[in-house]
Amino acid sequence: MTVVSVIGAGLAGSEAAWQLAERGVSVRLMEMRPQVTTPAHETGHFAELVCSNSLGSNLESAAGGLLKKELEVMDSLILRVAKETQVPAGGALAVDRGLFASEVTKRLMAHPLVEVVNEECVEIPSGVVVIATGPLTSPAFAGVLQNVTQSDNLYFFDAAAPIVLGESINYEKGFWAARYGKGTADYFNCPLSKEEYEEFVHALVTAEEAPLHDGDLGEEDLSVFEGCMPLEVMAKRGRDALRYGPFRPVGLTGADEKRPYAVLQLRLENTEASLLNLVGCQTRLKWGEQKRVFQLIPALRDAEFVRYGVMHRNTFINSPEVLSHSFQCKDVQRIFIAGQLTGVEGYVESAASGLLAGVNAARFLHGQEPLVLPLETMLGSLAHYIATADPKHFQPMNANFGILPTLDPPVRGKKERKLAYAQRALNTLGTFWSEL
Repeated sequence: MTVVSVIGAGLAGSEAAWQLAERGVSVRLMEMRPQVTTPAHETGHFAELVCSNSLGSNLESAAGGLLKKELEVMDSLILRVAKETQVPAGGALAVDRGLFASEVTKRLMAHPLVEVVNEECVEIPSGVVVIATGPLTSPAFAGVLQNVTQSDNLYFFDAAAPIVLGESINYEKGFWAARYGKGTADYFNCPLSKEEYEEFVHALVTAEEAPLHDGDLGEEDLSVFEGCMPLEVMAKRGRDALRYGPFRPVGLTGADEKRPYAVLQLRLENTEASLLNLVGCQTRLKWGEQKRVFQLIPALRDAEFVRYGVMHRNTFINSPEVLSHSFQCKDVQRIFIAGQLTGVEGYVESAASGLLAGVNAARFLHGQEPLVLPLETMLGSLAHYIATADPKHFQPMNANFGILPTLDPPVRGKKERKLAYAQRALNTLGTFWSEL
């Protein structure tokens, strides 16, 4: 009998194994814990949550809440067990951490088509494989991944700048231009006067930083990871440090043909221009502090942040170079990759990628075309982002409304707009899923 190997029994691997088994496929689920431990895990249970016990909002008007609704339609094991083991958390879905992991483990071990192998995987098994080893991939298997993805497409650090929703930017407070007019005007430039710049720098250097945890980048890493210096650390080196660094105004002039005192550049994060990245603004500030400080920039006064800056150790691949929309490797089609390795961020996003990878691994085994979800769905757009983002500037991403196709006609009001996105997504998915 043909067996599909699933490497890693975190949220993504557990979901992928379940989806395969439920489609009549025999699964060999390989998990190195508890024989080989990690710096973050405490047990050998599958789907162990190593940070918060919250899976985020349940509201459809929240991107994560919409993704949960989609997983419910697609019969996700992780979502079902989370609901069965939830604890009171207001509008969020939080779980009894131990009970949740124990239940996921129990159901997978009891499934007649799932064989569990507790040992470290040090090579790619033959046949169809789903790789879901996560950000704490062992050094031995990381070497294997480098061979599969090509070494230049595997990263061990995540030093990412904030990303804002394009429609929340005040475009009247800046201008599109390329430095020295070279090439096309692909950057939106946010100018600051001397007073605005000094206010921003003061707020930046006095803002509260997030505490370091296991897996975060330490000061000793900064010298070995190019471009990793936090913006606030750079600013502390001198009042004009940013003006000679990421906020340098040289070669940039607005409509008045004058050079601003300082400029923050925003780079397109996707082809639809619905997401923009704050260039050079990787930071360790707490998320609330990031919002407060960056909204001091005139063009960003009302900016909505879909991702805040992060700096920590994180193993992930350059998915636009490696994966297709189905989470299938472009060059080695028998291999699928899921979870945080792909650059999706968050518990629910990891489980969702595992679901789609598991479904598509089963379809590949049966000679069927891969399942590509409609872009109007949150999971469909997340898979699209992972496969088509700019590979030169690829950053991990969580579910957010900025990756969805814009509404036509547009809907006024932030809450109304998000509910319209959610309703469109669920209607589209309901029709699509029922027709399979």
